[in-house]
Amino acid sequence: MVDVTVGHGGHSFLFGSGLSAAGTLVGLDVDSKSLERARRRLATLACRVILLKSNFSQVAERLAELGLREVDVLLADLGLCSGQIADTEVGLSFRTDMPLDMRIDASLEVTAADIIREYDEKSLADLIYEYGQDRASRRIARFIVERRQREPITTTGQLAAVVSRALRTPGGKHPARHPATRTFQALRIAVNHELDNLQDLLAAAPSLLRKDGSIAIISFHSLEDGLVKRDFKARAHEGIYRIRTKKPITPTREEIAANHRARSAKLRIAQKT
Repeated sequence: MVDVTVGHGGHSFLFGSGLSAAGTLVGLDVDSKSLERARRRLATLACRVILLKSNFSQVAERLAELGLREVDVLLADLGLCSGQIADTEVGLSFRTDMPLDMRIDASLEVTAADIIREYDEKSLADLIYEYGQDRASRRIARFIVERRQREPITTTGQLAAVVSRALRTPGGKHPARHPATRTFQALRIAVNHELDNLQDLLAAAPSLLRKDGSIAIISFHSLEDGLVKRDFKARAHEGIYRIRTKKPITPTREEIAANHRARSAKLRIAQKT
């Protein structure tokens, strides 16, 4: 079983608990802190546990290095864990003022602050519209450019304040969702190459799964879910996959109450024919 986004090991622990000493669980993550927490959590499992610092786009290379040609399960949870959102070094939260970084993988070179500083107004607007799906992207980009001409935007709090002013209604009220949500999503996707990495994973999966092996992907916004849905459908048309979830599995009210961040989660599963 391969958990390509092992995080703190929650999913891996559940899967690994069903594996005997003959089983192997491989976990990948780009976050060293998460890997260390996962290592402690999975230490009691009977199966062989291998944890590697790697982006899931490189899963084929990592498995080849381990001599693993085929696997039974590929799991990807594309969401962020609470620890990453709260980590002041990563800079993902608009609720706490943090350096405007957003790199989940610290080895990446370009930060969100770099994009905010260097992109022209049109490029910023296009990015926010494409990755954030915000129809007010041009107005947001204009406010960002006007603000950075007066002073640099280097923290999450500064950026959130600019976007909030750009989207403030005539009555001065904001919608229920924080107005900066879509802009922050767009920047995070761009900084971490999230959609490109997902496409690489989807492309590699058919050759990694053994017959009747399954790939399960949990996505949290329509851009990710759309990629997964279209890939599974195309592979099914080619006779490579059987789609196990005609509609995505979504969380129950109880699950959302226990974990509010799960509200937008969608799980799709396909099986190798």
